[in-house]
Amino acid sequence: MMGDEAREKLARKGRVTALVIAGTGVFWILSTLIGTRMGLSQRTLALFDLFALAGFVLAIVMIFQIWRARRELEG
Repeated sequence: MMGDEAREKLARKGRVTALVIAGTGVFWILSTLIGTRMGLSQRTLALFDLFALAGFVLAIVMIFQIWRARRELEG
């Protein structure tokens, strides 16, 4: 039974990771489109790019954690 709980937890973390990736991508695209239409400075657009980069780095860390947990679970 412990394996089933762990697999469900990994599946949930995988779904959250997918949402982080999708949300970051949508944020990045919308911030670029809206920012250029509003005439925001390059400095402000670069800040949004850095936020998106942080979101993608977070997703990579989450993927790595899932990968390690799955390896430990399978033995």
